Amino acid sequence: MTRLRVDGIVKRFDEAVALAGVSLEIRPGELYTLLGPSGCGKTTLLRVVAGLLEPDAGAIFFDDLPVDRVPPYARNVGVVFQSYAIFPHLTVRQNIAYGLRARGVGAGRMEAKVLEAARLVQIEALLDRMPAALSGGQQQRAVLARALVIEPRLLLMDEPLSNLDAHLRVQMRTLVRRLQRELGITTLYVTHDQEEALAISDAIAVMDRGRILQTGRPWELYRAPASRFVAEFLGGMNVFPGRVLAPAPGGGPVTVETALGVRWSVADRGGMAGPGPVWLGVRPESLRLESPGEPGGAGNEAHGVVRDVLFLGAVARYQVEAAPGITVTVEVHDPDFSALWKVGAAVRLRCDPGRVRILVPDS
Repeated sequence: MTRLRVDGIVKRFDEAVALAGVSLEIRPGELYTLLGPSGCGKTTLLRVVAGLLEPDAGAIFFDDLPVDRVPPYARNVGVVFQSYAIFPHLTVRQNIAYGLRARGVGAGRMEAKVLEAARLVQIEALLDRMPAALSGGQQQRAVLARALVIEPRLLLMDEPLSNLDAHLRVQMRTLVRRLQRELGITTLYVTHDQEEALAISDAIAVMDRGRILQTGRPWELYRAPASRFVAEFLGGMNVFPGRVLAPAPGGGPVTVETALGVRWSVADRGGMAGPGPVWLGVRPESLRLESPGEPGGAGNEAHGVVRDVLFLGAVARYQVEAAPGITVTVEVHDPDFSALWKVGAAVRLRCDPGRVRILVPDS
């Protein structure tokens, strides 16, 4: 298993800065995901690691050995691109064997390794088919087998599931995660799909405009986003303005005047050290809906009007206007469908002070 270290990588395209001094470290056997919107630098960084792009500054290390001057074919990395990049004139068997043939592997050993790679991705019966006779999911399995058959030091995957339908994406991400764990391959994975990132990653780096904004385990980023961008991009957190009135003595909860017209107690002060304007973040599933006529309970509260209701199977999603110009999303899991709130209903919102996070402003 290989440890990957990226140290201060800068990459420009004319006047545009694609990567602005990016650094990260991926532990051996880890599946590490670069998550962010289109144009944030994810794919550029992956191509620099693969050796397909030369950085303007910085260095790449495999197990503390610099590989900046090592050509792509000598880095021994497997790459799976967003476009399948499958050779249409070759059979599945020949596609999988392509990297082995380029390395001069003998015919007998090549066939054994192709069969093993096909078995891993469950396409043994498709080896003699042409790519045009395969579904999108089958083509992607063949491409994954081609990347794995060379026994790479690193597996690099660039939006590999984006061309598949929703059902196939779930199947393939489960397969990718299972194989990555079984084989112990250090993997750098690129996606803009937050659900995909949360489902398969050991660690995630959220990127924007050529920079890494925050790194951590999936649950760490979800529960404790450091900035408004990370909060809204990863999981659709409700974000609205407020003002810290006074620092809490002894590190306790702070009192915040919110844009909802009420004061809230906030246990997680994030990076806020004293009074001043802040952004507050609260996840949709952390809010509860109550009737305004019910006796008040514990926790922060606000009042609003239901503006929309979406039935999503196991979840009912409400859009509640909690103040002029501020609509918050509330998700109720395993709801009582005979008692859904109707559009226009007056409701009371409530949440625990420990479920609200103070977010630092994005620079």
